[in-house]
Amino acid sequence: MRKTRTLKVVAGIAASFAGLVGTTILLLAAKIISVEMAMLMLVALLAILVGFGVLFAVYRLMDKLQ
Repeated sequence: MRKTRTLKVVAGIAASFAGLVGTTILLLAAKIISVEMAMLMLVALLAILVGFGVLFAVYRLMDKLQ
């Protein structure tokens, strides 16, 4: 049961990230934002994903210590 819950969480995170990237690309294609702004938004999304991944990993490691 635990493994399926983890897979659902990972799938949800991947889907939300893909949705945000898709929205950014859609805004770029519609010429609402510039190429520079789109690149900045994509880099920021990636940084947020990596940052929360590190926080989650540290949380899991701290949980194992206690």
